[in-house]
Amino acid sequence: MEINTNEEKELVVALDIGTSKVCAIAGCKNEHGKLEILGVGKVESTGVMRGVVTNIEKTVKAISDAIAAAERQFQQSFKVVHVGIAGQHIKSLHHRGMVTRENMHSEISIKDIEKLVSDMHRLVLPPGDKILHVIPQEYTVDNEQGIIDPIGMSGVRLEANFHIITGQITASNNITKCVNKAGYKVADITLEPIASAAAVLSEEELEAGVALIDIGGGTTDISVFYEGILRHTAVIPFGGDVITKDIKEGCTVMKHQAEKLKVKFGSALAEEVFDNRMIAIPGLKGREPKEISEKNLALIIQARVEEILDYVVWQIKRSGFEKKLIGGIVMTGGGALLKDIDKLTEFHTGMTARVGIPAEQLAHGNSERVYSPIFATGIGLLLRGIEAVEAGKVTYTHKEPEVVVDDTPEVVYEQEPTGIGVAEEGGKWYSQLFKKTKEWFEAEPDTEY
Repeated sequence: MEINTNEEKELVVALDIGTSKVCAIAGCKNEHGKLEILGVGKVESTGVMRGVVTNIEKTVKAISDAIAAAERQFQQSFKVVHVGIAGQHIKSLHHRGMVTRENMHSEISIKDIEKLVSDMHRLVLPPGDKILHVIPQEYTVDNEQGIIDPIGMSGVRLEANFHIITGQITASNNITKCVNKAGYKVADITLEPIASAAAVLSEEELEAGVALIDIGGGTTDISVFYEGILRHTAVIPFGGDVITKDIKEGCTVMKHQAEKLKVKFGSALAEEVFDNRMIAIPGLKGREPKEISEKNLALIIQARVEEILDYVVWQIKRSGFEKKLIGGIVMTGGGALLKDIDKLTEFHTGMTARVGIPAEQLAHGNSERVYSPIFATGIGLLLRGIEAVEAGKVTYTHKEPEVVVDDTPEVVYEQEPTGIGVAEEGGKWYSQLFKKTKEWFEAEPDTEY
């Protein structure tokens, strides 16, 4: 009997619904614990603004096209996807929970931890908000503070500080609705900065302290980690699209031309532009071409990136870990592809910076397909999805292609209907109207007029 190797490896499909792109990645873990990428689909996103779905039909089409592209590469169909969520509606708060145990001599178990977490889900939130993630910070057992893992300890009073991430119910409902209308089911919804961190941050960086800056099309997501724990999250309502808009207005060009200027000739640091070449843009409807200085282009980009970095610095200070982040800043997302953005980040923040690429998690030979910060969120969602499947929280996500059967009833009559002229043909009564129509179409064409 043959064993389905894909089922053994727990195939998972991740769906990154962003402002500029919708990306579907199918993969599984190999015997060495590395990701095998089996299919990638990436299409333009036109129904999402600042991480929030604003047009259901356009988003449904983008989801269908992206997953279909991944299915064609893998030559199989999928039914369940792991989705990310982001946007300006994402908020975070800190709360302290406490549980009193009946038996002080018994050991603290995972059930006690789960009870603390479930109590957090009962918090009263502003209308329209829901809890997305509850992340423990540190525990206290009988006034003994600073405990990271209390399981196995004895005590009566168990307390914990929690970092709670919330989002709008309508935003997550719209994501689920889009995925369902595309013909798929949502296994779970993960905050995208958490997914990106899983893809590009190392264990050493998480332990030392690091700030992850994910610059997307519509928003910039900030995550601060220290001692391996997520300490602070924030969303800035600026991203790559705002830079493109600044170029469009500053250089008086079309939007698609501004995007090409940013991608091909753009730099985040004007001081690094030495040649100062002149870039020619075709004019409209026979008009003369427009010439743009490469240095002026860099100055426009740098001004907006510095504004984004000002918000980043403020959020890092607000987290309280500004002086503790030995790992500095890691930048990912499509905005991290801007030339010299890591240098500008170091100059502007005074912290070390690097561009995060999801390569360490991938099996040999798979990195070329997704070797870009653009795919960081998708790879992270894939990792989170595989963890959920291995933990038994999500069922197997693979299925054979469905065979579509046309079950439209044939227009026949077993007995003569009243009031309609019919003729007997093949032992059944057919409508004389359909018979006449058939005769008209099968007759030889009349060439005489």
